[in-house]
Amino acid sequence: MRKLLLYLIIISTGIVFIARLFYLQIYNTSFTALSEDNAIKVLYDYPQRGAIYDRNGKLLVTNQPSYDVMVIPRELKPFDTLEFCSILGITKEKLIKQLKKAKVYSPRVPSVVVPQLTKNEYAFLQEKMRKFDGFYIQKRSLRDYQTTNGSNVLGYIAEVNDALIEKDPYYLSGDLIGMQGVEKQYEKELRGIKGIKRIQKDRFNRDIGPYKNKKYDTLPVNGKDLTITIDEELQAYGQQLMENKRGGIVAIEPSSGEILSLITAPTYKPELLVGRKRSPNYTRLHYDSISRPLFDRGVKGEYPPGSPFKAITALIGLQEGVVDTQESFFCNHGFRYGKKAKLGCHSHGSPLNMIPGIAQSCNAYFANVYLRIINKYDTPQKGIDNWKKHAESFGLGNYLGNDLSSGSKGLIPNSDFYNKQYQYPKYKWYATATISNAIGQGAVLATPIQLANMTAAIANRGHFYTPHILKAIDGEPIHIETYTKPKYTTINKEHFTPVIEGMHQVYTQGTARSLQVEGIDICGKTGTAENYTKIDGKRMQLTDHSVFIAFAPKENPKIALAVFIENGHWGSRYAGKIASLMIEKHLRGIISRTDLEAWVLTHSLEEEYAKPYSNKPFKINQ
Repeated sequence: MRKLLLYLIIISTGIVFIARLFYLQIYNTSFTALSEDNAIKVLYDYPQRGAIYDRNGKLLVTNQPSYDVMVIPRELKPFDTLEFCSILGITKEKLIKQLKKAKVYSPRVPSVVVPQLTKNEYAFLQEKMRKFDGFYIQKRSLRDYQTTNGSNVLGYIAEVNDALIEKDPYYLSGDLIGMQGVEKQYEKELRGIKGIKRIQKDRFNRDIGPYKNKKYDTLPVNGKDLTITIDEELQAYGQQLMENKRGGIVAIEPSSGEILSLITAPTYKPELLVGRKRSPNYTRLHYDSISRPLFDRGVKGEYPPGSPFKAITALIGLQEGVVDTQESFFCNHGFRYGKKAKLGCHSHGSPLNMIPGIAQSCNAYFANVYLRIINKYDTPQKGIDNWKKHAESFGLGNYLGNDLSSGSKGLIPNSDFYNKQYQYPKYKWYATATISNAIGQGAVLATPIQLANMTAAIANRGHFYTPHILKAIDGEPIHIETYTKPKYTTINKEHFTPVIEGMHQVYTQGTARSLQVEGIDICGKTGTAENYTKIDGKRMQLTDHSVFIAFAPKENPKIALAVFIENGHWGSRYAGKIASLMIEKHLRGIISRTDLEAWVLTHSLEEEYAKPYSNKPFKINQ
């Protein structure tokens, strides 16, 4: 019996070994196993990255050939390092460092030694590659920009780092990946799928032909072409208007949520982040802490919205039933509250009801409406939370859910915010403590894209579509419910009519009357946002920001936009002029207000930005 048991153990063990050998040699053809097999060399065939077009079919981004010098450490043989370094224009120290790094990464898997050779360098090295066993040249694609605008929208590609490789096994050392904008957001669509070639090697490590007659080889699948919603001509025009200024312009098509232009200034040319000069150029841009060209002010810049927010105050007041369109309020250069406090206002007729209140941007009118909104409830906490609910329904105070790779939330404060600020219940606070919210100051913060979206919601009389940048993939229009399903505000549709009329009168007889464009009914709202900073520990007031929101035409609007100019003085000085020009450019393609255009193009704010701070008295929010 013991003898039989011994035979059974020996036979069973033999069967297990044979089965395992069969699996490893015949059946198992997994990529990992084949890649690590010493007798098989794996090479990758990189696909063409998808092109990017604007909404009108204009090519924005395509590809250009690039060549990387690769090494497989275990295949290296002694070679003339001085000659190799001389051909590639690198130091011996750098070469040794790269070879050590490659060996640590993997002795069997290829690593980049020198990336992105020029065509001339490639041609010269190709003739001498036979001298350098273990090295080969990998062809890839770099981006070729057909535009000098929209770098913040398009983004750039760069070499993957170790963390990305560990996170996603698709990527290998030397691979390129989208790092910002459309390139990052739609990386999987753009990158395509790598092809794989497997070469059989003999026991002397010589190539002897394709592995299993190319049975397991695959062809590359090119990336998909994307059409984005940006109008390149409008984007370029906006960028031109923003020369020597800082801020952002965001324009949206109200009927779809498609982003027509997304402009940040200062910016940089996309070509700066292509090729071997990308790294030093990126470093230079990254450490420019004054102009911050890599900071996308259109989606990341959080600013007090100023008077454009008065439209929201009016709508909430109507919805809450605390005011109607006929009731008037007096304004004696502002609104007094408490014993000595005053919310100042500029000169205009008084008293005013809602429509002229919007047209003339009366601070006293909106302070009265705001206090009624908050004081309608038993406690200011309940009042402020209800106010917040309405404001957030316009896409304020939170991420919009757009398909851009970055953004900021802004801030619509709630009761917790003020309870903490005033140490409640130790100290009580009242609606007047938050009165600056009425005119878009105080704690309220918004990004230009949020203001543009808010404007689109007003233009649509109570609904908006999530702003987005993607229009089509390989020519097929996208149908994503997130972008095609309308989102509704908490305000009833009928309340938008008087507010829109007030915004229309901003142009016809109000604070933007000098900015009218003949033949186009524009509805807008000027804004002057107070601007503070700390200098040597002291709170200092700098030159105000210039803000403007607008949509046009009044009926069936085709464009809604927000313009924010840092330190641009008052609303109609810079932002209002730029908004009128952008609207006319989009609707007509030509500019009739050449006086506005000439003024904007010839005026710079660089001297303003060079000042450590401004001692000018602040201008009233209008």
